[in-house]
Amino acid sequence: MLLPQPLVRGRLVSRYKRFFADLVLDDGQEVTAHCPNPGAMLGVREPGLVAWASWSPDPKRKLAYTLQMVEQGNALVGINTLLPNKLVAEALAAGAIPELTGYDTVRPEVKYGEASRVDFLLTGEGRAPCWLEVNTCVEHSQPSGRLWLEVKNCHFSMTNGLAEFPDCKAERSTRHLADLAAQVAQGDRAAVLFVVQREDCDTFSACADHDPAFALALTRAADAGVDLLVYACAMGTEAITLSRRIEWLR
Repeated sequence: MLLPQPLVRGRLVSRYKRFFADLVLDDGQEVTAHCPNPGAMLGVREPGLVAWASWSPDPKRKLAYTLQMVEQGNALVGINTLLPNKLVAEALAAGAIPELTGYDTVRPEVKYGEASRVDFLLTGEGRAPCWLEVNTCVEHSQPSGRLWLEVKNCHFSMTNGLAEFPDCKAERSTRHLADLAAQVAQGDRAAVLFVVQREDCDTFSACADHDPAFALALTRAADAGVDLLVYACAMGTEAITLSRRIEWLR
C-alpha cells in the first residue's frame, strides 16, 4: 500500500487528547498533526522519537499533517490504525494471504453478532481451512462458505522480537472474539488477523498484563475454532505491505 508522498521527518514533542501530536520537523517548523490512533500508544508516544508525517494540501482540513509512523530503536512502527484494514483489503484482492484465499466476494463492514460490524465477510467455497499450531496441521470440517474476518492493529513491543496486543483495555476486541466464536458455532468459518505494523517481531502474544480478559478470550476463541493469524509488515516511508506470518505464543 502506497503512503501519501512525500512523508516529512521530525521529532515527536507530545501526543495528547488522543488525536493530536505536536512535532518539530527537521526544518525547524513546529506543527500539530492529526494522530489517527485512539489507543494508549505505549512505547511509541515518547517525546523525542523520530516521527514521520504526511501532508495534505486540502484547505478544508483543520490539520494539514497526519502522523503515520515513528522510529522505536531501529524499527519503523506504523501508528495509523486506519491502515490495517486497507492493507488487508489490498492483500485479499491480491490473494496474498494464503489462509484466506479461494473466496468469491469480499464485503467490508457487515453487521453481525448483537452489536458489531465485522471488518470483512468473505463468501464462496474458500480453501480447505487449516491452521498451524505447534507444527501440527488440523483439518476442520468444511464451513458454510462464509468467513467472518476481524482485523486488529498491533504496534506494541517492549521485548525483543515479541509483538503484543493490546496495549490497554480492549473490551470491544474481547466482544469481537466472542462474536466470532458464535459464528463458528453456527457452522461458519471465522478468523482474527493481527496486523503488526513493524518488521522487527517474529512472535506474537496476547498481553495479559494489560488486559487479562482479552488474553483469556483469545485462547477460548481459538479453542472454539476461530483461526488466529498474525502477519508482520514490511515497513517503509513510501509503502507498507503485509509480508509474512509470525508465530502466536499461546
